[in-house]
Amino acid sequence: MDADGSRQRLLTQGSSPRWSPDGTRILYLAEGDQGTTQVFVRWMDAEGATSQITRMEQTPRDPRWTPDGRHIVFASLVPNPSRWDVTLPSPPEGARWTEGPRVIDDLHYRQDFQGFMRRGFMHLFQVPEHGGAPRQLTDGEWNVGSRFDGLVGAVNFSFTPDGGTIVFDGWTGDWDSVYRRSHLYALDRASGEIRQITPPDGFWTNPVVSPDGRQVAFLGYPDQPDTYSQPYLHVIGLDGSGMRNLTEELDRLVADVIWAPDGAGVYAAVTHHGTRNIRYIPLSGAIQEVTSGNHLVSLNSMAGGREAFGVGVRTGPQAPPDVVRFPLRPGSAVEQLTEVNEALLGSVRLGEVEEFWTTSADGTPVHGWVVKPPNFDPSRQYPLLMEIHGGPFADYTVAFNFNYQAWAAMGYLVLYTNPRGSTSYGEEFARGINFRYPGVDHEDLMATVDEMVGRGWVDTTRKYVGGCSGGGVLSSWAIGHTDRFAAAAVRCPVTNWISMFGQTDIPFFTMSFFHEPFWENPTRWLEQSPIMYVGNVTTPTLLMTGELDLRTPMPQTEEYFAALKVLGIPVRMLRFNEEYHGTGTRPSNAMRTILYMDDWYSQWARVNGEAVER
Repeated sequence: MDADGSRQRLLTQGSSPRWSPDGTRILYLAEGDQGTTQVFVRWMDAEGATSQITRMEQTPRDPRWTPDGRHIVFASLVPNPSRWDVTLPSPPEGARWTEGPRVIDDLHYRQDFQGFMRRGFMHLFQVPEHGGAPRQLTDGEWNVGSRFDGLVGAVNFSFTPDGGTIVFDGWTGDWDSVYRRSHLYALDRASGEIRQITPPDGFWTNPVVSPDGRQVAFLGYPDQPDTYSQPYLHVIGLDGSGMRNLTEELDRLVADVIWAPDGAGVYAAVTHHGTRNIRYIPLSGAIQEVTSGNHLVSLNSMAGGREAFGVGVRTGPQAPPDVVRFPLRPGSAVEQLTEVNEALLGSVRLGEVEEFWTTSADGTPVHGWVVKPPNFDPSRQYPLLMEIHGGPFADYTVAFNFNYQAWAAMGYLVLYTNPRGSTSYGEEFARGINFRYPGVDHEDLMATVDEMVGRGWVDTTRKYVGGCSGGGVLSSWAIGHTDRFAAAAVRCPVTNWISMFGQTDIPFFTMSFFHEPFWENPTRWLEQSPIMYVGNVTTPTLLMTGELDLRTPMPQTEEYFAALKVLGIPVRMLRFNEEYHGTGTRPSNAMRTILYMDDWYSQWARVNGEAVER
């Protein structure tokens, strides 16, 4: 579409689009002529000619134009397989030997949403703008791209204005034995020389080079032993000098960092109490609000000049995501450019989303929201459905949530809150569950249930609890510590921290919740495992997990299911096909999740302390 929102049109099927520096072309990733993902370029003239630029055996990732538009730089895997060959005799005539075993040497050999990982190392390549043979820019037994607990994600890199240097994040040491370790490096494209920029060890990521090429803005934190560390916005000279923290006093998460054209500061999206707005963060001086409001706004790109403006995506409690633009000056209004869901939701009456604060047992303020049925009557009482977010270092936001609106339309009060451990409230609040998860977060959640009950809106015989991932941890913990809920929907949980360590694709993250490994002292590992309290459970429980889940794998659900069955507690297990972590990445499974939960909750009430069928 044009910058004013007009002439919206479909160009092609693909992902990761980027305009060329002169605005004449767009690069993107799409399926190539051999059925694998490749880099394509489309001309933006009337003809719209398209060319396949790469024909790589391994998938290109995160492609970017060089500043002069003459090359495209991307990351790709350089295979380095583990081999262990033994010699077998020839098979008998007409027979075929079974394929040999998979040889595993790395701790991080599987990843959720990907399965078994092909062993190798991620490196940078460049290819001419019109295609040709890619040239490898980095090599060695190390990885370009920061890796949290070994997870392969986006490869972040940025060019100096002349294109001669690429600044990237990564780790040149033994990637498989470190948890949170990444540095910034500068690569000279001509010579191939690489030097480290960041002096202290830490998890430093997302470099963005300044317009004059002298400084780099980036996110991260130094090495420390706590379970959670909040990434802060830093700046450092390209030569490694003058590193400093720009958001220490702000104490909020920062994303979408883009330098101002004059290089005097950066624009960024900043979270606060479940909202996200754009702020200008100068190299010196006070931080300024560019946008404000009860919404989430991203900063995906910007145009310079005297009337500079940013472009992003906005969503709010009753507004699904749409593309917006806004002037890059304090107090700017946000202009919506698209209405993607108008045909679907324009005539639908949505439930009101009410924000509230309450106080936990120890006096800690706790923030949350409740979605009311569309025809809400405060003189009536409604079943309460409490959802708990995962992470645990994440947060619920004011973003539009289809599931919650669907449940509200079914007649539920839908409660979702941010207990301690949640982000967007500062580092201290997120660290409130440091080495004690679950714990005080459970108390915070129960305080929000008390708040809703105290308003007189809740049918107290029909209170329900559920959540996925970290929400599965806390919902299984809740039913082992209280009998206030009539039923539970525990989804993709961790129920046994000791067995989780050897099953998950994030083993170091799992270890970070404890001072000592379980082989030295298993006490805390057991004390924090919901399965150790399964003998207290009286709540009918629905268990739901994806068959392919490698984050909180199916055995975690199976252990809890087996214990509940032996105890005689009403329980059913749903194993979702074609799902990794979560139960709703497929549209049909997303609908099933909503409907199965409603059906399960509709079967149960709690009367005089006993769970009974309705």
